[in-house]
Amino acid sequence: MIRTGLRSACLLALVPATGAGAFTLDWPVACTLGDTCYIQQYADRDPGPGARDFTCGPLSYDTHSGTDIALPDLAAMRAGVDVRAAADGTVAAVRDGMPDIALGGPGAPDLDGRDCGNGVRITHNEGWETQYCHLAQGSVAVRPGDRVTSGTPLGRIGLSGRTEFPHLHLTLRKDGATVDPFAPGATDTCGPESNATLWSDPVPYTPGGLVSAGFADAVPAFETILAGEVPVPTDRSAPLVLWAHYFGNRAGDVMALRITGPAGVVMTETVTLERTQARGFRAVGKRAGGGPWPPGTYTGEIALARDGAVLGRRTVTLDLP
Repeated sequence: MIRTGLRSACLLALVPATGAGAFTLDWPVACTLGDTCYIQQYADRDPGPGARDFTCGPLSYDTHSGTDIALPDLAAMRAGVDVRAAADGTVAAVRDGMPDIALGGPGAPDLDGRDCGNGVRITHNEGWETQYCHLAQGSVAVRPGDRVTSGTPLGRIGLSGRTEFPHLHLTLRKDGATVDPFAPGATDTCGPESNATLWSDPVPYTPGGLVSAGFADAVPAFETILAGEVPVPTDRSAPLVLWAHYFGNRAGDVMALRITGPAGVVMTETVTLERTQARGFRAVGKRAGGGPWPPGTYTGEIALARDGAVLGRRTVTLDLP
C-alpha cells in the first residue's frame, strides 16, 4: 500500500479563498453529468450545525468539504469510470490498497483517519491543490512526483474509505483553505446560482432528479437497484413494473409514471413524494389480465417535478418476445 500525505477530505471546514486568479477546473470524471453520473452533494455553506449547498438548497451535509460526483449503481463502478486530473500539476501524495467496501459493510476496514480511502492529491500553481477520494482499489495510476496535465487518468471511481455509494469526492484548496468551486467567494453565505465559478466549462446545478429507471416483473428491492442488478423481464405472463431511482427529492415533489405498449396505454400513475431524501425509488405496476401481455415494445416514461417545474425525465423501453 502507498500512503503518502493524503488528508482527510470529507469533513473540513469551508473557509474563504484568497487570490482566486485565473485558476480553473476541468470536469474530473469520464461521465456525462445528468446521464451516467450526477452530483449527489455539494460543499456545506452553513457555518452552524445545519447544511446547505451554495444555492441554499439541501444537497449537502454538515461540514461536507467537497463535490461528490456519483455513479448510478455498483454495476457502473465495476464497469470502470476514470477519474482525471482537473488541472495541470504535480502529484503530491497517493494512497492505494484499501478495499472497495461500503462504510459499515461486512469486512469494512477501520478507517483510522483514512476517510478519503484510495486517493490522489495534486498541487497546482499559486497555492492551489486538488484531492480525489474513494478511488477503486488497485486503480491508482500515478505516483508522487509525477507531472500531470488536465485530463490525465488518475484512477477509477470506487467505494473505498468513508462512503456508502460509488463516487468521486473532489476537494479544492487554496493555500490550505478549502474552496467551493461553484461559489469561491464568502463561504458562510448562499443564494441563487451565479456565474462565479472555477469550472472552465459551466457545470449546471441540479437540485434533484432521476438517476436510473427500468422495467421489472416485481417491485425490486432498493439494494438491487443500487447494485444495478434488476433483472430484465422476459415472461409476458408476469406483472409489468416500472421503477425509477431519484436523488435530492423534497417532500411534495411529484412523480408521474406512464407505461405504454403495443395495445396502447397500460397504466399511468402520479405519486406525491412524502419525504425529503438523499436518494429513493418508486415503482408502479400492473398484472397481465385476460392472458399474457402482447408481444412487442413497451415504453416507460417518468417525470419528476417540483412546484410545477420538471427536474428530470427518463424514458426506458422493454421488448417482450
